[in-house]
Amino acid sequence: MTDNAPGTTVPTAPIRWGILATGGIAHAFTKDLRTAGLTVTAVGSRRPESARAFAADYDIPHAHGSYEELVADPDVDIVYVASPHSHHREHAILALEAGKHVLIEKAVTLDADEAIAIRDIAAGRGRLAMEAMWTRYLPHMARIRELIADGTLGEVRTVIADHTQSLPTDPAHRLNALELGGGALLDLGIYPVSFAWDVLGPMTEIRAVGRLGDTGADTEVAIAAVHTGGALSSIATSSRAAGPNTAHVVGTNARIDIDRVWYEPTSFRVTATDGTVIEEYRGDVDGRGMQFQALAAERLLREGRTDSDLLPFAESIAIMHALDDVRGQLGVTYPKVR
Repeated sequence: MTDNAPGTTVPTAPIRWGILATGGIAHAFTKDLRTAGLTVTAVGSRRPESARAFAADYDIPHAHGSYEELVADPDVDIVYVASPHSHHREHAILALEAGKHVLIEKAVTLDADEAIAIRDIAAGRGRLAMEAMWTRYLPHMARIRELIADGTLGEVRTVIADHTQSLPTDPAHRLNALELGGGALLDLGIYPVSFAWDVLGPMTEIRAVGRLGDTGADTEVAIAAVHTGGALSSIATSSRAAGPNTAHVVGTNARIDIDRVWYEPTSFRVTATDGTVIEEYRGDVDGRGMQFQALAAERLLREGRTDSDLLPFAESIAIMHALDDVRGQLGVTYPKVR
């Protein structure tokens, strides 16, 4: 890597990824990195045997038995933080202080204050900190933004989206453990909240209702929000029952209906108010589609930039403020485990 500006470096060779944690999302991301032909040089786990098994699965040269060893690896340029929400702040800062860039699995942290702490360290070190809200980087989402920008829909008035799944009910599972940031909101609800924010801008007024499980974690949440300019969003999320998992962007001239599963590579239709189908989009993506966020991160690093254009870190913080508001209305509190 070569110097570009004070505190920043521009890669002149393949950008080398390190994977922090070895859970399901780390496997999905690493598979897509391999699909895209990107370079993965190291993996770290709290258990050496897990790191070795993960490295063997993906032909990764270095397997580290601690996160400290991973971030100290000189053959790593950027770390994908795939640990539970409760540890994102700790692990992102660990990597940043070791001089690494970070792509942090969504939700970026437990709350806005933790995200601000990451922002401040990243800014001080001149490093990229980026939330891994991979849906924003998918090709069908890029086309949807084009359609909105060129006025095809007219004035966009409403976004309607759900992310609802039937997930494990075991109280010890991370999805239900408050100390790990468990609950439908951070794991699932972040998708439609971020999508509505992307399309309509910041939420200026939020009303939320929900249901809590036996552990105190939210299992169902419904959100109605007003956005900048007066447009509305209607969001539903659940970890106890699988719904349609579709999304709709409704304008005065036309609407976009995104098929199941809307937050993964999928298809959509643009339908005018008279029922005429204006466009049918059919995407063809290799893998799950998580490689597009990695490609975006690499592009930013090659340009000597330390913030995402599609999801600036300030926006990730603002979204966390909104989720904090929702949790406050639901009465959900995460115990901080340090």
